[in-house]
Amino acid sequence: MRRSQVRIPSSALFFDFPLHPSIFCRAQVPVDYYLCITFVDSMTLVQLEYVIAVDTYGSFVAAAEKCFVTQPTLSMQIHKLEESLGIRIFDRSRQPVLPTELGVEVIKQARIVLTESRKITEIVQHRKGELEGELRIGVIPTVAPYLLPRVLGSFMHRFPKLQLQVWEYTTEKILHELRVGLLDCGILSTPIYDAAFIARPLFYEPFVAYVAPKSSLFSKREVTSEDILSDKLWLLNEGHCMRGQVLNICQRKRSLEPEGTFEYNTGSVETLKRMVDINSGTTILPELSIADFDEEQLARIRYFRSPEPVREISLLTTQNFLKKRAIEALENEIVSAVPERLKSKKKKEIVGFD
Repeated sequence: MRRSQVRIPSSALFFDFPLHPSIFCRAQVPVDYYLCITFVDSMTLVQLEYVIAVDTYGSFVAAAEKCFVTQPTLSMQIHKLEESLGIRIFDRSRQPVLPTELGVEVIKQARIVLTESRKITEIVQHRKGELEGELRIGVIPTVAPYLLPRVLGSFMHRFPKLQLQVWEYTTEKILHELRVGLLDCGILSTPIYDAAFIARPLFYEPFVAYVAPKSSLFSKREVTSEDILSDKLWLLNEGHCMRGQVLNICQRKRSLEPEGTFEYNTGSVETLKRMVDINSGTTILPELSIADFDEEQLARIRYFRSPEPVREISLLTTQNFLKKRAIEALENEIVSAVPERLKSKKKKEIVGFD
């Protein structure tokens, strides 16, 4: 912290530590001497906010825009903080801007400090019985279109002062945004093997096979993973956790034979359905995605033999998360909105995606 000294009449004793104002007020000092008192300027939450913004966006210009200040203002405050600490938090010679080795530790602690300071507002809101502010949610694309319409309408009606911001992101993107504080929670498939996060399981969604009438699987009432291996399988592209889950169901990884599988570069479950409808083969779908199927489409659905392969859908937060009441309310809303049979994992096998 930056130290500044002032000389005042005293007994010629020199103190080089912060002196509490109340001590000074009670001091009786002669006028023919001087006392050197060192004042310590505290860092501010605003400075920490600016530091975190630069770390998050990798740019002083972008950070200033997100903080609604000019770039010189933001730079000056960060420079003052660095000067008071006697270190460099950022290496400005690199693009994007990266923290120094010591800066990484400072930023980590700064995030904790800001998080804890924001809990003060939550305490007040809780006492008042209010639920307001922003709730930033990341949802994987294979869940969002089938779950959110069941939930958001009633949730927003119950909590009209709560502003929801929802993004469809891949799992990797959600984890990153949670780490840097750009999301409050994520709705995604778990387990996630990272101690930085807390997962609250919401439901266990079975996978089903969607088969073309010309497929050899169409005549079966139920299917197995071995059955899927014998047919052309339409897959999501890399980056979607559901792709990994489907491959795990089929017990095959990167050694896929080209003639056995068609890899289609899309993140859309709806596109996979259309490919089966128009062409041939099979794709695997999450059960919630078939809720609006007509009779002809439902006739193409085949369930797996017990134990059913399922994906565990959870509400994910960081360990030291904010907006606890809002997130708990969202959790309750989701659990009440999904079909009862999805709430139990009995006779089901949770499929990972690693």
